[in-house]
Amino acid sequence: MKVVLFCGGMGMRMREYSESVPKPMVPIGYRPILWHVMKYYAHYGHKDFILCLGYKADVIKNYFRNYDECASNDFILSGGGKNLELLNSDIHDWRITFVDTGLTSNIGMRLKAVRKHVENEEVFLANYTDGLSDVDLNKLTETFLRSGRLASFVSVKPRASFHMISVDGDGVVKGIEHIGKSGVRINGGFFIFRREIFEYIKDGEELVEQPFHRLISKGQLLSHPHNGFWACMDTFKELQELDDLYSRGNAPWMVWNGHAKGRVIAEQIPCCEAIRS
Repeated sequence: MKVVLFCGGMGMRMREYSESVPKPMVPIGYRPILWHVMKYYAHYGHKDFILCLGYKADVIKNYFRNYDECASNDFILSGGGKNLELLNSDIHDWRITFVDTGLTSNIGMRLKAVRKHVENEEVFLANYTDGLSDVDLNKLTETFLRSGRLASFVSVKPRASFHMISVDGDGVVKGIEHIGKSGVRINGGFFIFRREIFEYIKDGEELVEQPFHRLISKGQLLSHPHNGFWACMDTFKELQELDDLYSRGNAPWMVWNGHAKGRVIAEQIPCCEAIRS
């Protein structure tokens, strides 16, 4: 399946990086988070990517045009440095389409902008580029295909340190509990769409607002609950936490390396739903 990735956001809460690189290019280890997301999909056999570009699109384009396979692969150097033999490769069989979808476009607008690139696909995948997970993509797609519905996304439990409250008309608090214990779930991305999704998106609309409500009214939106690892990189603190997991060799989202520790690590990372574009 083709994979549409939303790469146009400015990452305003990541000011430590946003003035020099777009949010998808913020590194975890020595590769940008965008690479980690793409590597996840490639692990499951989905290697035809469509990047919805916006802010500092040239940085993303140039990164892949000048991609250095040696940074994340073993190789043999000989002949005094003249000969280089790669022992394995990351992106040799990837196909990447780069599309300018606007500097200020929302997710719905970006998706519509790449419609012609997926119009012949009965089903395609889509995702943000600031969220990582160990969700089983094969199981996710199988469930979706069996359902016959038009759209699906992963729902996760929020792990931010907030408390939900209920109040009466006078503002008197009637209840309070940690949001993680409330049963509330949030949009974790990892979308699957049938091509009919475009019939539900009007010009200028945000994907998860009006279009999703239309899908809901028709009973066509499916949510896949995931209780394993999921984390978003919405702030510098969250970046540090992800980078620390990577540095300790305990990165559950790196399923291509056989990691399977997400259910334990997930509880250690407080995350909130990102503001994405």
